[in-house]
Amino acid sequence: MARIAGVDLPRNKRIEIGLTYIYGIGRTTSKKILEEAGVDINIKTDDLTDKDITTIRKIIDSKYTVEGDLRKERSMNVKMLMDLGSYRGLRHRKGLPVRGQRTSTNARTRKGPSRVKMKKR
Repeated sequence: MARIAGVDLPRNKRIEIGLTYIYGIGRTTSKKILEEAGVDINIKTDDLTDKDITTIRKIIDSKYTVEGDLRKERSMNVKMLMDLGSYRGLRHRKGLPVRGQRTSTNARTRKGPSRVKMKKR
């Protein structure tokens, strides 16, 4: 089983798909990495040689920010917005949509389940 960037790649999948299990690597990036490493896109993760794994690992370590470092960087960016008091930071702090979506309806993913209002009698 191949282990790259602290992630066990799934067995018996094409390496192009297997690399997408690493946080921060999508299909396009995985194709670029494999092309640079000289590895066939259609090869299964089980069939990778140790040489292939080390070249892929070196390319990812040198050129890309992945997994823990990327998660930390993204959370620090959001925290910076909140500390600055910008509009986007306030929306993050309140748990509301950040990118201009409407909130009178259809914001349930960010706002959470709706609370039923009690009627006055």
